[in-house]
Amino acid sequence: MPNAAPTLGYSACPHDCPSTCALEVELLGPDRIGRVRGAADNSYTAGVICAKVARYAERLHHPDRLLHPLRRSGPKGSRQFTRIGWDEALDRTAEAFLAREKQYGAETIWPYFFAGTMGQLMFYGIERLRNVKRYSNWWSTICVNPAWLGFEAGTGKLMGSDPREMARADVVVIWGTNAVNTQVNVMTHAMRARKERGAKLVVVDVYRNATAVQADMHLCVRPGTDGALACAVMHVLFRDGLADRAYLERYTDAPRELEAHLKTRTPEWAAALTGLGVGEIEAFAHLVGTTKRTFFRLGFGFTRSRNGPVNMHAALSIAAVTGAWQYEGGGAFKNNEAIYTWDRTLIEGLDARDSSVRWLDQSRVGAILLGEREALRGGPPVTGLLIQNTNPMCVAPDLNAVHKGFAREDLFTCVHEQFMTDTAAMADIVLPATMFLEHDDIYSGGGHQHVMFGPKLIEPPGECWSNHDVVCALAKRLGAKHPGFEMSAWDLIDHTLKASGYPDAVTLKAKRWIDVQPPFETAHYVKGFGHADGKFHFKANWKQYVPRAYGLADAPPDMPNLPDHWDVIEKPTDDMPFRLITAPARNTLNSSFTETPTSQDREGRPRAKIHPEDAKRLGIDDGARIRLGNKRGTVVVYAELFDGLRPGVVVVEGVMPNGAFEEGMNTNALTGADTVAPIGGAAFHDNAIWVRRAEAPVKINRETNAHDPDRSEPSGLHRRKLVPAS
Repeated sequence: MPNAAPTLGYSACPHDCPSTCALEVELLGPDRIGRVRGAADNSYTAGVICAKVARYAERLHHPDRLLHPLRRSGPKGSRQFTRIGWDEALDRTAEAFLAREKQYGAETIWPYFFAGTMGQLMFYGIERLRNVKRYSNWWSTICVNPAWLGFEAGTGKLMGSDPREMARADVVVIWGTNAVNTQVNVMTHAMRARKERGAKLVVVDVYRNATAVQADMHLCVRPGTDGALACAVMHVLFRDGLADRAYLERYTDAPRELEAHLKTRTPEWAAALTGLGVGEIEAFAHLVGTTKRTFFRLGFGFTRSRNGPVNMHAALSIAAVTGAWQYEGGGAFKNNEAIYTWDRTLIEGLDARDSSVRWLDQSRVGAILLGEREALRGGPPVTGLLIQNTNPMCVAPDLNAVHKGFAREDLFTCVHEQFMTDTAAMADIVLPATMFLEHDDIYSGGGHQHVMFGPKLIEPPGECWSNHDVVCALAKRLGAKHPGFEMSAWDLIDHTLKASGYPDAVTLKAKRWIDVQPPFETAHYVKGFGHADGKFHFKANWKQYVPRAYGLADAPPDMPNLPDHWDVIEKPTDDMPFRLITAPARNTLNSSFTETPTSQDREGRPRAKIHPEDAKRLGIDDGARIRLGNKRGTVVVYAELFDGLRPGVVVVEGVMPNGAFEEGMNTNALTGADTVAPIGGAAFHDNAIWVRRAEAPVKINRETNAHDPDRSEPSGLHRRKLVPAS
């Protein structure tokens, strides 16, 4: 008899991109899936998802998934583990935490998590354990801070034009994000505008990536100079009578002061900084100045720089000068965080939060684990970690410091994970985690406007537990009391939905999603912007956003209030003449999907895009082994001669596992962990480096990262296998 047709389940993508796509999932049995597709009837996903999620079965059913709790039985990082039961794993973890808490106080334990799973419960539930136990707080800085701050400084609210309006724009400006790789739905709506309206697509980015290839105009800027480009554009708008002065007088705080300030920010001034031609800047300015329906889709990439907030604020300001906010298909968008009304009091245990507990910076995990007093904020050392949804041994900045910190013998680490990541390999206890189709959760899309239900569709393999189950089981052993620990995942979801003003769990599951997009007049600030005076602020009051409780100082005195180029980037020097960008890859998402064979095959070995002029000067051929380095570390990669960037710029795509690099360290070894002013952040795309021909290949032991003359170098996305205990 022929095989029965698969049934269809519905879910939402949990991974850390703004799309949070609505999904249709082929169900082949109680524990197996087939193809994953985008939901065609969701107005934002519109039937399109990225290729890596479309083949999610490859990840979900991967033979290397962690299936059982493990106890380390060899040296840290050796990947030597012994299988144990859940009770033993949880008991050992609780005993280790309680012993350290007795010695140093509760703040010695630091629950550490991030965006591998973005559901409201499975992402934030670890905070409930932190708050009830008074463990050290976690200041999230690795992703959004510079971008969100720069946008909110202008609008007063983290909300913008309905992103679906890109399809009704006459010009779409995609600034600082490679949407083809990271936000495919942005391209869906932008390409619809091109097809139906003849819209022009402009891409501002530091190299000719897959998004720039599709653009009508690609403005290839030097890293960290986006603010200069934005200022020159506004200079032209004022100079040539293209500024909407009526809009400026009604809706903005200091239009005349801005115009005077921009007198010296000429295209010639910006050309010298950005590497663009004066004609390119003039043409861009006239395009957006004469096209009222211009939609600025602003990304994260150009804000992951030491001047990131200023860059975002400057780019955002263009739409206010042109008055584009007045029109459907016009205005600007970064994120819709402010339209959601989530009440996570029960999920996070916010009713138990103690304001006196210290906050530790996520991005400075290396300095924290190495005991730097300033990073620890004068408190006790961190001697216990509970890690969910993140892989800091791979994705954190200043990776050499991170690796040294995790290697401390007195540090007890429990990692709840889906694969034996670089971080899991350093753990004392490893717990197997469910994936999103194996538990219930609820989601919201930062890049769109839907509250979504992601139900459990299949049974998890082996002994995998959800984040919620692990947190509740540990709480019981740690003596932590809170109503949230006694509730099922479903009950917590139901309570949170109702407390947030949304339909209950039964209703949302049946509907699959609800659209909470505010009306045009709200999203476009027709009745005023989010600041108390109702104005768009060209004069950014950076100091008002500094969270003093987190131990951050005032905004630097030289941080420009008006849009400008803030010259604090890590500039090239004679010793380090290149600028490094570590951009997102198409087939991986940070360190997720690096374990799947298709992603490994398509991404291949670590490569550095380098301009042919630079390569010729250095005597580097295409495909040659080269070494990149700075004061923080060095890595060996392979040269890819590429003329789609400015001379002096090097681009390495993707956050590959450390094992993909022949010396066991990826390019985050070159990234600084110093704080991006004024509210934190990591400057992943702001690194000065040198480039050299590499010496003879280094051969290392893949299990220990020690030098081993009998092992050859890796050729691609090499994943080191679990070494069973004898």
